[in-house]
Amino acid sequence: MARAIWTGSISFGLVNIPVGLYSAVSEKTIRFNQLERGTSDRIRYKRVNENTGKEVEYQDIVKGYDVGGGQYVVLTPKELEAVEPTGSRTIEIEDFVDQVDIDPIFYSQTYYVGPRNDAASRPYALLVEAMRQSGKVAIARFVMRTKEYLAAVRVNGEVLALETMYFADEIRDPRRELESAPTGEPPRERELTTAISLIESMSTKWDPTNYLDRYRERVEELIEQKLQGEEIVTPKRQEQDTNVVDLMEALRRSVDRVRGDRRGGTRAGEADQRGGKAPASKRSGRRVAADTGSRGTRTAAKTADGSSTAKSSGSKKNAGAPPQGEQLAMMTREELYQLAQDINVPGRSKMTRDELAEAVANAQAGRQAS
Repeated sequence: MARAIWTGSISFGLVNIPVGLYSAVSEKTIRFNQLERGTSDRIRYKRVNENTGKEVEYQDIVKGYDVGGGQYVVLTPKELEAVEPTGSRTIEIEDFVDQVDIDPIFYSQTYYVGPRNDAASRPYALLVEAMRQSGKVAIARFVMRTKEYLAAVRVNGEVLALETMYFADEIRDPRRELESAPTGEPPRERELTTAISLIESMSTKWDPTNYLDRYRERVEELIEQKLQGEEIVTPKRQEQDTNVVDLMEALRRSVDRVRGDRRGGTRAGEADQRGGKAPASKRSGRRVAADTGSRGTRTAAKTADGSSTAKSSGSKKNAGAPPQGEQLAMMTREELYQLAQDINVPGRSKMTRDELAEAVANAQAGRQAS
């Protein structure tokens, strides 16, 4: 069981509830070490004086605030320690607000808040239920690792989640940051209607398991191939279609493509929502969903009479028709690669887009024949 990374209490009026903070996420980013080419020797960095080139010991390093003109205000660790926040170990709730009023841009890091002992469970459960029924989010302050944080505490299932927040003066003004600001010119009615139709065509029920880290999957597969001594062939990147310059034409073609994908049953993500199981990666057993439509949206396929069917790897009865012919020709290499991974096409990472399309078509034909 994970250990709390911070312990203290949450203050709710005159009620203090002993709680701990626990990490809510675990990033799966693949990390690399730097090595000297041709060796297994790690690259290490040293702290050196940029003028003398000599290494400086850690205890001889102080912090300087750049005030411009090559001048610095130097602060020692003891001076900084003297002005550190000294607040008690309390998540002090200051206000309750509606969650819809908080722009997500203010959120930084998520933690779970849990009761520290059995005695804290009852008032903790009371706070959870009271916040659930009121539909409010608590705005609080607390100190962790010598830094004061603004935080939003909200109900997440049966527990509380705490989101550390940026302060208002840390949020950049988009009018100052964007090189080309929106003109403010209202859209044409026909374009707006078609754009809304496209959004509706791509709309589905939110399921976070439908969206995989495809880049990490490919890097892990690449690492495994190199471990096995396989030759790696880098495919040429396919250029995106830049011939469409008419906005209305681009919207119309987008709507047609999404509708065509759904009639063809090329989405697999809703299989899990309807009780089916998506196929797993042969290499690691991870769930891999076929991402064969535009922008990775997954929906159930539509039959001729308008009813919905879902593609499930464990049931031919409910399987939608796989993409074929013109649908394969319209797919990008990335989409074809995901489909090839879904049906375990060997050697897919070495294939060009056209080779992937041919391999997928052959694999599907072989399955149908069997």
